[in-house]
Amino acid sequence: MKVKNKEPLLSLENLTVAFGGLVAVSDFSLQLFSGDLVGLIGPNGAGKTTVFNLITGQYRPTKGRVIFQGKDITGFSPDLVTTVGIARTFQNIRLFGNLTVLENVLVSFHVRLQSSFLAPMFSLPSYWREEKAIRREAYDLLEAVGLADVTKEEAQSLPYGEQRRLEIARALATHPSLLLLDEPAAGMNPQETRELMEFIKKMRDDFNLTIFLIEHDMKVVMGICERIAVMDFGMKIAEGTPEEIRNNPRVIEAYLGVED
Repeated sequence: MKVKNKEPLLSLENLTVAFGGLVAVSDFSLQLFSGDLVGLIGPNGAGKTTVFNLITGQYRPTKGRVIFQGKDITGFSPDLVTTVGIARTFQNIRLFGNLTVLENVLVSFHVRLQSSFLAPMFSLPSYWREEKAIRREAYDLLEAVGLADVTKEEAQSLPYGEQRRLEIARALATHPSLLLLDEPAAGMNPQETRELMEFIKKMRDDFNLTIFLIEHDMKVVMGICERIAVMDFGMKIAEGTPEEIRNNPRVIEAYLGVED
């Protein structure tokens, strides 16, 4: 068990966002510490992906703050959020289907390029050194996620589980400290799901990540998450260990309903 730092890596402070008259997230607060593997669950429409969108700059909160590594990043644009060390995947896989596996990973390195846009035009040595280093790192990432044998294959030709791994490899190319996974097990068969669970834990440990994931598959959430937050109608209704969440009456009510 890793020793957690006293200061949180990520603090979500009373996040609220409204779209017209609809309050999608209301006073949502949560802290993640370095090395955490935390789940966010709730019924469809509870506001889970909206929380991710607030963290990553797709939405700006109506109220509240996003604090990352002690810095207020509330309202940062998505590209700036990436540069400070937060990466994410999406519920619907967003790969470049016609590009190769390797090319999909190389795309993510653009946020870290040091060479100017003129460097490749003039074939400067600094550009080629950087290009070589990036390709080497991309190959290393693909080997780490088990895709070293398919680097030249088109992304769209991969089985679903391998496409998920490629999407995660592409996120890792940005060198995040915090990785947000939005329903990583969606669409997977039971074997792929079991492999994904082990893969997520391995990535957390191998890359020294903090992982925050949304997932509907309770076997995944209960099987790998050390702490779970639960949302319903835009509000956090519970937080605790898997055992505490499993036996929480409010959580049971939110998922199953109660009889009149």
